[in-house]
Amino acid sequence: MTVLARFVAVVFILFAFSGGAGAVEKWQTYPSPPPMPAADESGLANVNGIRMYYAIYGKGRGSPLLLIHGGMGNGDIWGFEVPELAKTHEVIVADSRGHGRSTRTDQPFTYHLMAEDYVALLDTLKVDKVALVGWSDGGIIGIDIAIHHPERLTKLFAHAANVTPEGLISDPDLTAFANSGDRGERDYKRLSPTPNDYPAFKAAIEKMWATEPHYTAEELKSIKVPTAVVVGEHDEFIRPEHSKYIADSIPDAKLIILKDVSHLVIYQDPDQYMKAIEDFVGR
Repeated sequence: MTVLARFVAVVFILFAFSGGAGAVEKWQTYPSPPPMPAADESGLANVNGIRMYYAIYGKGRGSPLLLIHGGMGNGDIWGFEVPELAKTHEVIVADSRGHGRSTRTDQPFTYHLMAEDYVALLDTLKVDKVALVGWSDGGIIGIDIAIHHPERLTKLFAHAANVTPEGLISDPDLTAFANSGDRGERDYKRLSPTPNDYPAFKAAIEKMWATEPHYTAEELKSIKVPTAVVVGEHDEFIRPEHSKYIADSIPDAKLIILKDVSHLVIYQDPDQYMKAIEDFVGR
């Protein structure tokens, strides 16, 4: 990029966030994360009939921290967060079944199936316990692990999760997503071992979203893992009262509302996001 181009880009960004006429609010943006740093270890683990991509950063540097991405995403979404978190934690990132570089079988997608994949991955990596940061579908997977495998978690940071389909907003404001330029499809075709299967993959995930999850109040009350229920102030998909219900249902859970951001806070305000993680999980 030339000096002039950089200057024009900076001026545009400053104007966009200046509050002037036509200014775009932070929660309406969809910034791109930087490339992931070089991993200390990466590979494809054979778990539950699939080959699951994983990468480890800051290996041996601190207590293990597992980051789980959202639906139709992949582990590379953590480009803002991993370089900082890996300074004080051993950070494990993976692609959920059928996402990114991981394969899938003919089994329908379910949150419990994907949760079992992550537990099997931890077994393969010989990691007994992790603090889990899950975004969107990753947060739901984290809740499933907290219910069925609480011994594997030290803490759960469940961000933008729902525990029933009724917790979703029926007519979301997709202003920010309109600026994505079909990023999800491009990433799938770039990373997937089956790049032409995107329409079938998308349909399978959307079917899961329409029919799952269904965690009962009793299951939520059974969670003993220290839990933070996290949601952006302008989340496009999760009803605010639903996040409060989850936090009220899980014993001693903490409700964290991130200011001036939407479902996409990991891109929109990574500093605020990482501070929330570190305040809860610890450094």
